[in-house]
This record gives sequence, C-alpha cells and structure tokens, in this order.
Amino acid sequence: MSRIKEFNLPDLGEGLTEGEILAWLVKVGDTIELNQPIVEVETAKAAVEIPAKWAGQVHAIFHPEGTTVEVGTPIIAIDTDPGAGPIESSTTGAPAGDLPTPSAASLAAVEVAPAEGAVEPGLIGGPAPGGRTAVLVGYGPRTTAAKRRPRKGAAPAQATVAPAAAPVQAAPTPVQAGPAVVAAVPTVNGNGRAAGPVLAKPPVRKLAKDLGVDLGTLTGSGPLGSITREDVQRAAAAPVAAEPLTVTAPGTSAASFGADREQRIPVKGVRKLTAENMSRSAFTAPHVTEFLTVDVTRAMKALDRLRDRREWRDVRVSPLLLVAKAVLLAVKRHPMVNSTWAGDEIVVKEYVNLGIAAATERGLIVPNIKDAGRLTLRELADAMTGLVQMAKSGKTSPADMSGGTLTITNVGVFGVDTGTPILPPGESAILAFGAVREMPWVHKGKVKPRLVTTLGLSFDHRIIDGELGSKFLRDIGDFLADPEAALLAWT
Repeated sequence: MSRIKEFNLPDLGEGLTEGEILAWLVKVGDTIELNQPIVEVETAKAAVEIPAKWAGQVHAIFHPEGTTVEVGTPIIAIDTDPGAGPIESSTTGAPAGDLPTPSAASLAAVEVAPAEGAVEPGLIGGPAPGGRTAVLVGYGPRTTAAKRRPRKGAAPAQATVAPAAAPVQAAPTPVQAGPAVVAAVPTVNGNGRAAGPVLAKPPVRKLAKDLGVDLGTLTGSGPLGSITREDVQRAAAAPVAAEPLTVTAPGTSAASFGADREQRIPVKGVRKLTAENMSRSAFTAPHVTEFLTVDVTRAMKALDRLRDRREWRDVRVSPLLLVAKAVLLAVKRHPMVNSTWAGDEIVVKEYVNLGIAAATERGLIVPNIKDAGRLTLRELADAMTGLVQMAKSGKTSPADMSGGTLTITNVGVFGVDTGTPILPPGESAILAFGAVREMPWVHKGKVKPRLVTTLGLSFDHRIIDGELGSKFLRDIGDFLADPEAALLAWT
C-alpha cells in the first residue's frame, strides 16, 4: 500500500458540492497529527476547519488559498511513514526528483530548424546549450528539422529538409558590407498579423465588450500577439481623439473613470447562497409586511432590574432577549405562524428553531436556536450569546444554520427604525426589530419622552392572512410594552 495518501475535500453536509480554501494551517514538510486541523474551508453555509485523516508529513498541497474546489477533489497529500526514507518513483525505482542522466547518444547533434519556424530556446525541439536540440529524456534526438505547425489561413512556410543520412551543421551567415535593408512591417492586430481574427481569451473579449473597446484596433502584447486585459484597460483609459479638450481650473484634477477605478468582488460562498435563497423566496412566497410602533420604556426598565440581580450579573442581557421571548410566547398563542407551505399541505411545527440573523465578514447568516420554546429566559440568553459569538468568529457549523422555522433580524443595532425583511426559504414569518429611540409619546394623557421602537413583520400570505398576522404582531407588541404583566397573564 502506498505511503502517500491523498486527502479529498470531504462532504460537509447539507448537499454542499464545493468549498473555497480560505487558509492552509500547515505547509509542505510539516509533521501533523491525526485529527489536527489542516485547512480552513468556506462553504455556502459557513467557514469550517477540516482535520487531518492521517498522521504523518505534508508531502504536497494541490490547491492554493482562494481556490474553489469541488467535493471529492484531492487537496493535500500526506506521507504516512516519513521515517522510511526517500520516496521512490513508481516507474524507475529511483528516489523522486533524481532523474536519469541522458546517454551520450541522446545528446548527439541534430539538424537545426530554419529561422522561419524556429522553436524558442529551452522548449522541446528548440536549441539547447552547446548547439544541441532539447529532447525528452529517453526519447532520443529528433531526426528532422523542428518546425511550428502553420496557422490556419497563413501561407505555408518554405523549408528545406536535409537528408537523414548525416548530421548537418549550421553554417554561419556571412556579413556583407553595405547599406542595411530594412523591411516594412505592417501594423498588426491581436492576431499578430495585418488581417484575420483577433487573438484574445474569452474573459478578455467580455472585458472589451463591457468597456466598449474594439479588439480589432488593438496591438496585442501577449504571447503570439494576443490581446491581454492590460491592453484592453489601457485602451479604455486612453482619451478619445474626437472628444473636446477639457480645461480644468488651477489646483483641480480632471475627472477620471474606468476599469482601473472599479472593484470586482466574486460572488461565492455564504453571499452566493444568501442571494440564491433570497431571490427564490422573494419570488415564490407572496410577502406581506405590517408595522407596529411600541412604547418599550417599561421593558427597558425591566432589563435594568434583571441586570442588577446577582444570578444575572455575568449574563449578556439586551433588548433582543425580550423580543425573542415575546416571539416564542406569541407562537404558543398562534401556532399557525410557525409553519411551512408544502404545496398540497401546510406543515405546522410544534417546535421553534428560532433564527437570529447575523451580519458577518462573509455575508449574512441565520443560525438558529434549536427548540427555543423549551428554554428558560436564562437558558435563552446563554444560547443567544453563544450563537452571536460563534457567528462573529466565523465558526458557525452548517447544522446550526439548517432547519430554522422562525427568524428575527435586529436592524436596530445599525440605527435603523425598521424594514421589510424577506422570508428565509421554508419559513412563514420573520420579524424586524428596529432601533429603540427616545421620542415624544402620549402617556397617560400627556406628551412625555418615552423609549419607542418599531417592529416590522413579514409573512407568507398563503399561510398567514391579515387577521392572524396582525394578532401575532399585536401580542409581541403587548409583551414589549409591559413584559412583567404579560408573563403573569400568559404563563
């Protein structure tokens, strides 16, 4: 059995088919242990660390950081027995990297190709040091002149093939005195000649189309006269001759815009999945959004009293905790809100996997607290704290983001009053919690400064009609207006 074992990108669950390599935690030559984290991979769900399947020494890394790799593709090779000595080649038995020395016969002189079809130095069939022709080791020298295959549409090159009976040596070209003759060279396009199709890769052609650049007018600087991205960008940034002269005032700079001042961000990973889910949900479920403005002064005072209690002093307490508790209690009074549209039937769920939308560096994720309705207020606070910390560290697992039934998005932390959130796929309701602000409010017949917030509830109108959605939102508002009284009345 081979001591070199290739480790494939594993199936990380939830039907994911690919992942992006964010960071290698090891390098070639490192000694690793079993189950030691070796690479951090971002999937469409989250970033995860993958442990080593074998102990040993890193022999090779197949994909650099930033590469998107399909599940099942080898990403690293591990030498499981590094103390056994050098690794032998599978064909010669010699240690890897020790190539056989070419024989004298393989280094014999061969015919020199004409200048018209000459191969670049160092390439197979091209000149090598000492006047020889570079050959593949073990295949012997060429017995015919090295030539390039003529291009389509080009005139066939004239070449003289020397007899194979004896080696032919290239004679030096005599230098004749007299004036030098310079041949006229026509202007070439991207194909390297005066006429014919332009030579450019598809991404370059798309860039030229987006920037409005005619490839036929450019002179390529790439291999074989091909047009590169830099050629297109220079042409796009160059001023057009027909444009009038722009005169700028002293001390000011002329306006400049183009591809050199644009940033292109690949859509992948979490952001790509979020975009797909939101597009599917927005155009599948008929959304309705209702708003409710609530005086939460009593709720904020209740939070202050909760923080002062000895058993709560080391717990992170925020207004979102009371919103989550209000949602869970309102679901008990209106179970149909916590359901899924399944085509021919509606699936009403007796458990609440409460999702909390979190903004991360890689995009929006919605991890959820499993069966949140069974938790006490303290347990709910601890679960929310752990969920937020995990999301900020980028270590949220795919399992933590699957199976959500109802979601809260806290836009108030950004100073936003409320919004019209889009339903996560498979859910029937999502609540937006806005900023808590001090505002003038009529309280007991007088206008007083009170702490006020606005709630926005979006729901699937196939399941939740206006009456049910309004009652659900009203109950959440009643709880936040006076949580202590609501707890006594509802529990």
